Amino acid sequence: MTRRRFVRPTTVIAGCALVGTLALVAASGTTPTARTLTRDPGVPAAGWQLVAFDSCADALTRLKSAAKAYVGPWGFGGGAVSLSDAVAAGSAQRAAAPGAAPPAGAGAPGPGTASDTASGYSGTNTHEVGVDEPDLVKTDGRRIVTVSGGVLYVVDPATRQRTGRLELFTGDDPGRWSESNLLLHGDRALVLVRDGWGGGMPAIRRPGSVPGPDGMPPASDAVAGPRLILVDLAGPPRVLAQYHTDGSLVDARQVGATVRIVVRSAPRLSFPYKESDTDAQRIETNQDIIDASTAQSWLPRYEITTGGTTRAGQVGCERLVRPASYSGTSMVTLLSFDLGAATLNEGDPLTVVADGDTVYSTGARLYLTNDQRWQMPGGWSDRGFAPQPRDETTEIYQFDTSGTGTPRYLAATTVPGWLINQYALSEWDGHLRVATTTGQSRGTDAQSSSAVYVLRADGRALTETGRVTGLGKGERIYAVRFVAGTGYVVTFRQTDPLYTVDLTRPAAPRVVGELKISGYSAYLHPVDGNRLLGIGQEATDQGRTQGTQLSLFDVSDPARPNRLAQHHVRQGNSEAEHDPHAFLYWPADRLVVVPLTAYESTRAEVGRSPTQGALALRVTEGGFTQLGLVEHTREAGSEKTGMIRRSLVVNGVLWTVSDVGLKANQLSTMDAAGWVELS
Repeated sequence: MTRRRFVRPTTVIAGCALVGTLALVAASGTTPTARTLTRDPGVPAAGWQLVAFDSCADALTRLKSAAKAYVGPWGFGGGAVSLSDAVAAGSAQRAAAPGAAPPAGAGAPGPGTASDTASGYSGTNTHEVGVDEPDLVKTDGRRIVTVSGGVLYVVDPATRQRTGRLELFTGDDPGRWSESNLLLHGDRALVLVRDGWGGGMPAIRRPGSVPGPDGMPPASDAVAGPRLILVDLAGPPRVLAQYHTDGSLVDARQVGATVRIVVRSAPRLSFPYKESDTDAQRIETNQDIIDASTAQSWLPRYEITTGGTTRAGQVGCERLVRPASYSGTSMVTLLSFDLGAATLNEGDPLTVVADGDTVYSTGARLYLTNDQRWQMPGGWSDRGFAPQPRDETTEIYQFDTSGTGTPRYLAATTVPGWLINQYALSEWDGHLRVATTTGQSRGTDAQSSSAVYVLRADGRALTETGRVTGLGKGERIYAVRFVAGTGYVVTFRQTDPLYTVDLTRPAAPRVVGELKISGYSAYLHPVDGNRLLGIGQEATDQGRTQGTQLSLFDVSDPARPNRLAQHHVRQGNSEAEHDPHAFLYWPADRLVVVPLTAYESTRAEVGRSPTQGALALRVTEGGFTQLGLVEHTREAGSEKTGMIRRSLVVNGVLWTVSDVGLKANQLSTMDAAGWVELS
């Protein structure tokens, strides 16, 4: 017997079992049937190992074989997923769907707001201290940088004047209207442009589409996916380099000058749909398209532009690795960049034949997770995002990111259920805590419940040491926050149980307290060692939401959590309810600021425009004091909303940010102190 040789590139380490997306196809008729993942005999099933392919030819053969087992009459959607459903699901999964961090074993650092209280400025509200996340505005205390409508702006908070303006796109470039966020380091800003989703999902039927050569769409020569734009801020802002790659942006994390970016991509194949053919004929046609494809159709491509010169490249086969089971319909790439460099390089990619949707990082370690909510017959609409029980799992992959080079794979595991967002993960004292929900949470016979799993995260394996199950039966998780050895879990359907979970003994975690109140919290933020602040929605006894509410909880006694105060805005909603980056807590002044849109509730006011602004509250010993509502709407023109989306503090001044401009208000009095228009 010939012994198989596995070529292991120096940039990857063996280990991990990442599973690809969309496991269902329609075998015939309209009823999709599940097909098992392609099992690769060359990879040990135990040990979660990753191995490299022998060659590009070997990679292409294996990828085609796996993908052909998945393709259905509609393409890689199997008829169970429509194009619009796929986009909606991807958005739902990413929504609320960001110095080195303390090493494993250190105490929890508390809230992760990247701020420097001594220097007097706040930063992005992040999960972990020292691990920055992309957002639409950044500050280092010397400057405020934001991006809006494809334009980067620099504001001097001392003079309250705009000091820089840079058009990031030319002509009718669609990137101008794509979601854009920033990372900042010294005199460098990195703009992350989402640039649509097209390359990030497996190909799904496009009625009337005709494949080009190799089964690729006619415009396949153009890279379609996220863009990274490196900007120099030392003088007038100028573009140093651009990096454009296939796929869709999952998320990014920054520690010091090092940025880790996760991108999901799919084969660039286009499948026709002939109305006159049977499903069997359509499947055969689609399999022929896969057979005719080349490596060019599968590996992620990139373009790097520096000084007006563009060079193209593609992730090499030696950078590609596979787990024991995979579908071939998706790849996830981890890119690494140095913001201290004069340009952007190839990103030192690590590409796995896999999928991923949630990123959590402690700085020293990065976790990538992938749940299986889209593996379900009949689509999402009639099952409330609940898959078959066998598919209710989340895969977790742990990478070493303590250095500045390529992430090094460490370990992986699977837990039952699905995550609400990155806050459902937390590493503390050598263990990873994970909160998940399983089961259908809609309908009159909801069978859902939630759990917290404790895993030993020692860099060699992710091994379960303990679990707490049965939380919120018939409900799903709306918010999670882990603070040192305590977990706080909010579930909701009609009422809001806030559970406190004692995690100090990893082998024996237990629920120690429960508080039932109306409504729910969608984001939880530690205020101090004894209090927790929640933002979400008030609700009736039947679970009908009634508007934004902020709750202040006393958790000094974990066995008896208590709500000290509530601030309710009828008919209101806030971006902070689903995006923690929109939440500001400034400890020095006990200041809470959240964006707010409130609709008039009296009959006489029906038809009036909603009130939009930033609600400012002070946290007192026993509750909240309202300081005011900062508004930008009067400054808005016909094409802008004036909706405030972010707030930050710089040297005693509260700055609020909208698509219209930046407004300064004195923290001590909330009096207006300046206005910078974005135009």
